[in-house]
Amino acid sequence: MNTNTYEKMLQLRLKGMAEAYLELTENNEYQQWTFEERLGYLIDREADVKHNDNIKRLILNANLSESQAYLDGIRYYPDRQLDKDFIQELGTNRYITSPHNLLIVGPTGSGKSYLANALGNEACLGGYKTRYIRLPDLLSEIGLAKAEASFTKLLKKYQRFDLLIIDEWLLMSVNSNQAADLLELIERRYREKATIVCSQFSVESWHQRLGGGAIADAILDRLVSKAKVIRIHGDRSMRERE
Repeated sequence: MNTNTYEKMLQLRLKGMAEAYLELTENNEYQQWTFEERLGYLIDREADVKHNDNIKRLILNANLSESQAYLDGIRYYPDRQLDKDFIQELGTNRYITSPHNLLIVGPTGSGKSYLANALGNEACLGGYKTRYIRLPDLLSEIGLAKAEASFTKLLKKYQRFDLLIIDEWLLMSVNSNQAADLLELIERRYREKATIVCSQFSVESWHQRLGGGAIADAILDRLVSKAKVIRIHGDRSMRERE
């Protein structure tokens, strides 16, 4: 093995290629390979490492509240009335590329957040830039940004996410200023990016909880018009079931 070559690979942060280079030089079985086969092996290993590192970074930056949530972990109890075929289809991430919004509605403890986080994980595995945040935290972040005159910068940040997951949507009613700020954020993503919202309140009640009027109309028009609604039923909390 050429130690200088190996060290240069590490200096260039070609970790996968460096590991593959060690294997090629230490195992006699690879000596029968052609130059093209060895080169292809080095490149494939580096590509795999880069891909896996990118997924790890996407999951970390997504800030998911349940990073171990996956679609295979969803329980399809009859009373929940979940459409398994539809949810498996969502796992293809085509709603992100369309894009379409998802509105997950159900009582407290029904598993809304788990489903949203599972979809967030699938998005990260597909290479999509994702962010999870609770609406109270989002409103606090917006308030701080406005106080620091960086609201436009914040809007651009949220505009870049391929998938935005807003949990605890309208758990508490918002005032007119907060509704206007939400409209600005949703407008930036409208027609271009996918958004998931989780709420324990029916979609029909959102207009009132947004303060009513033209701003509420505009938010719902952009959020609901291109959305698919998932209603989770059931009288028992998933925490009790599990």
